Amino acid sequence: MDNNNMNFDPMTGQPVNQAQQTYGQQPVYQQPVVNETVSLGEWMLTYLLMLIPIVNIVMLFVWAFGNSKESKKNWARATLIWYVIAIVIGIALGGMLGAALGSAMYY
Repeated sequence: MDNNNMNFDPMTGQPVNQAQQTYGQQPVYQQPVVNETVSLGEWMLTYLLMLIPIVNIVMLFVWAFGNSKESKKNWARATLIWYVIAIVIGIALGGMLGAALGSAMYY
């Protein structure tokens, strides 16, 4: 057996000659690289829509959970998380303010 034509299968470590190697391997499929960056115009429209009340919240949910580009999807999800954090802090501060005002009325 000629050792010059011998290669080893990386999975099994068994020797494989060139004839077996070319017939036994599947071609490697590489996914095409898709440029999914959000353009400047898309960001301008995004921020314009964020200025409109009610529409901004609806569009955040559409972008966060719909079929949008990955960077805009992550941005929308992060914005929704910040909204939830702000609402929780607002409720807590409102409760503390209400309790302070309520207790001040009895003096």
